Amino acid sequence: MSGGRRIFGTAGVRGRYLSEVSPDMFSNLGASLATYLKAHKSIVGGDGRLTTPVLKSSLIVGLLAAGCDVIDVGLVPLPVLAWSTRRLSGDLGAYVTASHNPPHDNGLKVFYGNGMELLEGDELGVEEVFLSRRWRLVDWNEVGVLTSASHVVSDYIHELLSRLGEARGTFKPKVLIDTANGAASVVTPKILVSVGAQVITLNSDIDGRFPGRHPEPRPDVLEPFIPVARSLNVDVFLAHDGDGDRLAVLSPTSGFVKQDRIIALLAKHVLSERRGTVVVSVDVGNSVRDVVESVGGRLVIAKLGATHTGVLNYPDVVMTAEPWKFIDPGWGPWVDGIYQAVMLVRIMIDEGKNVDELLSGIPNYPQARVSVEVPKSLRDEVYDAVCAKLLEWRTPKSEVLTLDGLRMDYEDKSWILVRKSGTEPKIRIYGESMRYEDLKSRIDTLLKEISEALKKHGTCELRVDGRIMP
Repeated sequence: MSGGRRIFGTAGVRGRYLSEVSPDMFSNLGASLATYLKAHKSIVGGDGRLTTPVLKSSLIVGLLAAGCDVIDVGLVPLPVLAWSTRRLSGDLGAYVTASHNPPHDNGLKVFYGNGMELLEGDELGVEEVFLSRRWRLVDWNEVGVLTSASHVVSDYIHELLSRLGEARGTFKPKVLIDTANGAASVVTPKILVSVGAQVITLNSDIDGRFPGRHPEPRPDVLEPFIPVARSLNVDVFLAHDGDGDRLAVLSPTSGFVKQDRIIALLAKHVLSERRGTVVVSVDVGNSVRDVVESVGGRLVIAKLGATHTGVLNYPDVVMTAEPWKFIDPGWGPWVDGIYQAVMLVRIMIDEGKNVDELLSGIPNYPQARVSVEVPKSLRDEVYDAVCAKLLEWRTPKSEVLTLDGLRMDYEDKSWILVRKSGTEPKIRIYGESMRYEDLKSRIDTLLKEISEALKKHGTCELRVDGRIMP
């Protein structure tokens, strides 16, 4: 590839509209996908962003021009598109979205016919065709045929409800669901009502400007809504991102629930039914390991954005997860925040417990999830400086993992991970410790290192989101 340029990042194609992604680019990308994957039928959908219709139309033009038939399923959540790709027997699925990014961004996620996200090797192959402009366009009598399928949402809901079966309990939990003015607004509230919950919606009008809140369901974004959840006396507060593949969970009494604890809770439930391997991303910590090993499961670590490879690599895999994201291989090999929401509520119904009661036996450790904005031109230099500082803390018994960024694990079960974001111009710092004060000291030191590195280039303001949670 010319200049080593990458089109795909950690989570597909993503960037600012016009400067990094554009209609012309998407048309050529559609032709490149059809050419490289030798696709005859593609299932295409998108989220509710203002630029999604023009980018989706451009993508469809490229697919059709390369001779690929297209079924347009319209504005649907990402999990519905992945499910539809398998259900409608597509050779590939393509979904226009920037997930949790700001409204000025957009992007693309690509799926195989079985609903699994494209693997890195095939992403590189598509990039090679795209960058070398070697896509194949067909003559007038071979162009693809465009049709639509408006029934996929109702079909998805019906199949998911059929999979879950009848509830074992009679508890009717009161659920507040914040769909972030995103694509899941048309699915999650409806399906939660169908499984027996009392549902109250928040930010449920689809609006690509995301007027209700930032679409990333992180603690600082969601915690201002906790007084609403508390005043409504709900049993759980759930929140999606812009396209419905992510899910955050909050308690009206104790606040944002660490994603590790949700993964651990789901693992405990899944492993109680079938022993096997749980695949998690490199930024997952001790509560998951404690629970998985205590119930006889095996834990495997994977790169962020690549936990779905566990479905291929481990025949006994029972689930894969990373913060906010969950895959049940028995349902399908795609990340599904809607399925995760319904599964959690069904556990509440079956056990007759609210979210705090469900989590009472799940370990809880102080944890940090912090992101720092760094200009792309400086990101490599700043990242190297932070890694150098982290390596200074290496001890004879510590372990270094370079699977995805740099992670340092210490003998007291504490750890720190530094990595470059694959979706935004940010450096991510994650960590965990047995003591809040120790974790805060390490995070503050690394933030100071970033600040000093930026000051060398005239950037004095340190823009940080996320926090350290006790």
